[in-house]
Amino acid sequence: MNFLRRRLSDSSFVANLPNGYMTDLQRPDSSTSSPASPAMERRHPQPLAASFSSPGSSLFSSFSSAMKQTSQAPSGLMEPPGPSTPVVQRPRILLVIDDAHTDWAKYFHGKKVNGEIEIRVEQAEFSELNLAAYVTGGCMVDMQVMRNGTKVVRSFKPDFILVRQHAYSMALGEDYRSLVIGLQYGGLPAVNSLYSVYNFCSKPWVFSQLIKIFHSLGPEKFPLVEQTFFPNHKPMVSTFFSLLSFLWYGINTDVHVLSPFECRRWAWGLLSDHLGSKEEL
Repeated sequence: MNFLRRRLSDSSFVANLPNGYMTDLQRPDSSTSSPASPAMERRHPQPLAASFSSPGSSLFSSFSSAMKQTSQAPSGLMEPPGPSTPVVQRPRILLVIDDAHTDWAKYFHGKKVNGEIEIRVEQAEFSELNLAAYVTGGCMVDMQVMRNGTKVVRSFKPDFILVRQHAYSMALGEDYRSLVIGLQYGGLPAVNSLYSVYNFCSKPWVFSQLIKIFHSLGPEKFPLVEQTFFPNHKPMVSTFFSLLSFLWYGINTDVHVLSPFECRRWAWGLLSDHLGSKEEL
């Protein structure tokens, strides 16, 4: 200690000491030791992260710790997750277009699509249906049926169509091709396809498709009954009366084919004789 006092009392020795060296010696904290020289200080740099931390990193670490504590909460404070509840999907609606003689609901009773989705059957005839079809909204069907003497009115959006009734008939008021067009407009899948249902509304149109197959495969593989098509009844009238006159005069071995005008007079004469009238054409 006497040696240190003598050395520190020497003004030339103190002048050669680094700046702040004497101040560090006077600090009460004995655990902090100053380096002996700047060279030693450069050899042992202190990491900045050990001396201080930024507020942002401190906030993030606090937030992370809170999230970990929340996720790792004691089991006594949180109920264990129960079994997941299955999602119940809406039933698919099957529209059956058929008369009431066949109850289609009993054939689909208890059936499910992919074993999960139930099937709801709505059955009606073409005459009991009305609809509105949209480009993006699908097809909305209005149904008015009689069930056990009670009028049932329902509106729904079918998911599938089963067509079991003719969409066109020669009888008055039995042309339902507009409903077929509406179902096709709404983009509804069907069995048979709505395209085939609409095509079968015209028998000559269907027969024209058969003629194509006849020419493609040949008469041996695909025979067809010979038919003749007329666009209207006028060409058929003259042909019919010519056939009658041929049969009538052919009995007497005197074959004579009448002209259309003669056929009309002859037919009118037969009708007048039958009615007891003497009017002329």
